[in-house]
Order: sequence, then structure tokens, then C-alpha cells
Amino acid sequence: MGRIHVLSESVANKIAAGEVVERPASVVKELLENSLDAGSTRIKIQIEAGGKKLIQVTDNGCGMVRDDAMLAFERHATSKIKNAEDLLSVATLGFRGEALPTIASVSRLHLETRAPDEDSGTVIEINGGKIFKVEEAGLPAGTSITIRDLFFNTPARKKFLKAESTELSHIASLVTHYALAHPDKHFELHSATNAVLVAPPVAGYSERVYQVFGREVLEQLIPVAAMQPLDHVGLPQPPPWRRQELEQQEDGRDARPSTPGEMRLHGFVSKPEIQKLNRNSIYVFVNGRLIRDRLIQHALTEAYRNILPPTVYPVVLIFLEMPSGEVDVNVHPSKTEVRFRQQTVMHDFVRDSVRAALMKARPVPQFMTEISAHPTASPSLTPGSRSGPADSAAWRAAYPPAEPQPFALQAPVPPPITERFHFGVDGIAIDGNAALSLVRAPERGFEVIEQDSCAPPLPAEPEAAYEFADNNVTPSLASLKPLGQIRDSFILAVNHEGLWIVDQHVAHERVLFEKILKQRAAQKVESQRLLMPLLLELTPAQQAVFAEISEELNQNGFEAEPFGARSVAIKVAPAGVEAAQIEHMLHELLDQFSREEQALNMEKVRARIAASIACHAAIKVNMPLQQNKMEWLLAELAKTDCPMSCPHGRPVVLRYSMKDIQKAFKRI
Repeated sequence: MGRIHVLSESVANKIAAGEVVERPASVVKELLENSLDAGSTRIKIQIEAGGKKLIQVTDNGCGMVRDDAMLAFERHATSKIKNAEDLLSVATLGFRGEALPTIASVSRLHLETRAPDEDSGTVIEINGGKIFKVEEAGLPAGTSITIRDLFFNTPARKKFLKAESTELSHIASLVTHYALAHPDKHFELHSATNAVLVAPPVAGYSERVYQVFGREVLEQLIPVAAMQPLDHVGLPQPPPWRRQELEQQEDGRDARPSTPGEMRLHGFVSKPEIQKLNRNSIYVFVNGRLIRDRLIQHALTEAYRNILPPTVYPVVLIFLEMPSGEVDVNVHPSKTEVRFRQQTVMHDFVRDSVRAALMKARPVPQFMTEISAHPTASPSLTPGSRSGPADSAAWRAAYPPAEPQPFALQAPVPPPITERFHFGVDGIAIDGNAALSLVRAPERGFEVIEQDSCAPPLPAEPEAAYEFADNNVTPSLASLKPLGQIRDSFILAVNHEGLWIVDQHVAHERVLFEKILKQRAAQKVESQRLLMPLLLELTPAQQAVFAEISEELNQNGFEAEPFGARSVAIKVAPAGVEAAQIEHMLHELLDQFSREEQALNMEKVRARIAASIACHAAIKVNMPLQQNKMEWLLAELAKTDCPMSCPHGRPVVLRYSMKDIQKAFKRI
């Protein structure tokens, strides 16, 4: 008997579910795209336990008749395409016919649907891929799909789901993005009794950004819009014999268009001073579909070249529109990856359009002065101001075709080559600048004087001191004597072991970090009441995280309470943190936690909150310190458990031992 056999339908559906349904957000994405394809103008999503217990998507779309509702749960059953040629020009968000059967195979599904021209609707219940009930009922027009107990029959998959707040954060982020892409539709997202997102229809994209993220975010973005004809980059013409066949066809539905069409780009990009630590704030939609594409991301990176430092990223929300034949969406089961027919042209079009918008928004010389801006993790999406023109003529009038043209941005002057000063074979190596050419080994015309008694070695230090330095034992910082500051940022100090350079900011940060942790353990955290409550506007993803860590924030000196739909009022904050820094600090914390894939560990949360408070309350660079203040800081640093590094892992002190100094001066 042969060993190869055909898998059962239930097993095949569960395998497909592994590709399509990765987490609750994947289910929401598939159902949301079905609602949009159905022509819905109002979509409501209800979530419980981060989507693990309940996902309900209700719309007012075209609905289904009884036969279509039954057939929709068969594999590869769809109304979006009919033949293989349709795959070359997919104009809908869904087309594979896999979502509903795969979701039904790993959950308890309840479907209610009615077409507008039908007198009654259809109710279908499916448990683990098996149909339990099909009946008629009086229902409103549209479709409502309820998913309960996701992965109830695949416990291995359920075990890998993250914390409820993490899953809710992914769902909130997904719904927010589709709400941004469809400003003419009504979106609602509810979790238990909390309205995470309510976005009624608005006139355009800028109004939607203002509605979802607020005025401050909108002011940080630059609108961008461009159009380019596809005269030379459209689909290749058919061969002559095929062209004759097309001309002879009576209906021109299958004929190729006489003109290849055009590419359009519109959306928002952030100003150069807005910098992110990763690409999570880059959102790209192609024909209304949210995608992750390396080609577009590289084009955006090139557009910001010489404007942003290479290790930070902008905030981008752009929408690309093109003929459906120019993009292949049949690449990945989850439909988040696409392939462009003319990749080079698409890359250059995005790069040049974004670069032109950036250069038009601000003078070029000011870009170079802001390269040193520090990247942040604060919420980034901020509305710009652009509503798409209704027709091609308006596009052409408002935004002429993008033409390659030299930009005035100049390449930054490369820094002088960094070399090392060599003080003999065994000497220490100190980074120096090659421009300082006077400090070099003797050249022609100079005579090397042999060592004599004019520079005798210093008296030997006690052996214990050198063993202390060579064995990397943590030295005693209590004996340090401060001499002064370097540029009001670094403390210069000495003791019997040598010369020390202390970063005053991270040193104070380490002191405050351990102090805050001890106060937190003793329930005696110092706090300060603000004169006026600080209103903090949260994104839906941040709101989900805030609900989980709010108790820990209270234990660390914060006092916050809900103030409106997505705002909180901060009344009390930790002592030492300036009011201007509180908003930035909280946004930074919430953004970090919202990107966590693992369940939030309270010990990790506590340490990260303490580190953030310490960082914002610590002594800053470029701050002159009195002698007694420097002595106090060094004494407090010596009392800490880990004085050599700050909570973020940066070094606190640098030491040049007496032994190394004498080697450098050729005394030993």
C-alpha cells in the first residue's frame, strides 16, 4: 500500500489557517476586507479578551443570499474572480476564497446575512469546520460574522497567542490604518464596554488624520501628492496576431485599454525633526490594500537620505493608486506582500515625489542642521492636509507629472579620517583626528633623542593598586576628587588609580534609577501635584497598553484618570520630572510597550518605568555644576549597586590608569 494519501478537508483547512490566521488581528483583517469589498459604508467591530473569546464584525454591505452564504464556506469559493486572467488585474481586497473556511475550521462561527432585495436573511452556525445549523431569520440588510473561541480545537496555536492587551493593540492598529485609508466610511472598534475607535465619515484624508490622531499630529506631517503617466511603463502590447483577435471581439471587456493609465501618490510624510527608531511608523497602501514592501521602504529611505540620520526612520502614510494590472497581489496568502510590474519606475516615482515634497516644504540648508536631532518613540502619525482630487484632470492640474531633476541637497562633508596615535609598541591607543598632523612620529629633519635620566619613572605604586586595575575589579569611586567639567557635560576626576571621566547625565540617571526602585519597593515614591492637569491624547494601541500598566504607573508616582474617549488627565507626576517632559515620557513608554510581542512582565515594566523617570529627571548635559554638586554626585554613584553602566546599558565612567598614563609618556 502506498504511503502518500490525500489529506481530509478539515486537515487541509487547518493547514491553510496556519498561513492565513496567525492571530486575532488576522481574522479581523480578513473580515474587514470582506466588508469593504461588499461596499459597506458602516463597519462595527466588537472584541473581547483581545479577540481570543469574541470577534464580531457587522456591516451594512450587499449581504448574501442563502445559496451564496452556504457556498462561501467552501474552499476557494469567491465572487471576486472567475478565471486565471482575472488574477492579473485583481481590483478587490480579497480574492483567494480561503478566509472564511479556514477561520471556520479553528473557531465557532455564527453568520447572519441578508441581501437588500431579499425578504428574509440566513443564519449559519459552524463549529470547527462542521455546519451545525442553517435557517432563515428576519435580519437587517448586510452581514454580521461572530467568531468565538478562536483556536479552541488547536491548543498548540492558542498557546502562542500573546497577552490580551498585545492582541488588542494589533487589532486597534489594523482598524486605525483601514479607517485612515477609507475616510468616507464609518468605523467603530469596541473592546468590552470601551469604545477604542469611533470614526464617522469625513471629507478627506487630512480630516481623518485629525479625527484619529489629533491636531498636533496633523501639524507634524507634510502633505505629498504626485501623478505620473504610464506611457512608457505600462503593460507590454500583445503580439500582432493577438492584437487582431482583440480588435475583432465584439465586446471590449477583455481588450487592453488604449492607454496604460497613470500612477498616483498622495498622503503624508513627517518633517525631518520627527525621527523614529524603527520602520513601524511607515504605512503604505496600494489600491486601498495595506502592504509591507521592501521596494517602497527603500525608496522612502532614499528620499530622506542626507535629511535624516541613517539609523532613524520617518513617519509615512502614503496611498498609491495604479491600474490593477500593474501590481501582482497574488504573492502571499495573507496578501500583505505585492510585486510591482515596473519596480524601478515605481521606486523612482515614490522617491522623487517624497523628496520633492520635503524640499518644497522647507529650505535645504535647514535640513542639514537637523540631522543631529534625536530619534524618539513618541506617537508619530500626525495628520497632514490633503484630500484626493476626484478626477484625473484635477490631479494633472494640481500635481504635474514627476520629472527626474537634480536636487539641491549636497552630500555631507565627510569627517576627517580617524586614526590612532601610536605611543610605541606597548603604548595605549587614543582615538585622534588625522587633521592634527603635528602630533606624529618624527619625520625627516628631526633627531630622535635617546632616553636619559631627565625623565625617570615615577615611584612604583603599591602592587595592590595595579592588580586592582588589571583584574577589572570594580574600583572604589568614593575616593574620587572632581577637578572640573569638560563642556559642562563630563566630570573630570582623579584618585590614586588614575584619571576618570564621568558622564554626569548617565551617572545621575543610575543614582535616580536605583533610588526609584527602592522607593517603589517601600511604597514611598516621591511625587508632585501639577498646577493644571496635563491632558494626554492616546492612540487606540496606546490606550490598550495604558489600561494594563495604569496600576504600575500609579505605584510609580503618577495619578491619571480617563478624560474623554481617548484622553487621560495626568494630575500627579513623579518628583523631579519637568512638566514639559511628562507627555513625551509617557508617549515613549506606551509606544515601547505596544510593540512588545511577549506578554508584559510586571518586573520588566517596573524597571522600564523607573529608567524612563530617571532619564528625564537626571542632570542634563551642558549643565554647569558647582564643586560640591560634583562631589555629591560622585559619592552617590559610589553607593549604587552597578555604578559602571546606566539603566540603558551605556557606560558611566571611563578610566585611564596610572600604568597606562606612564606608558604613554614612555616612563615605563
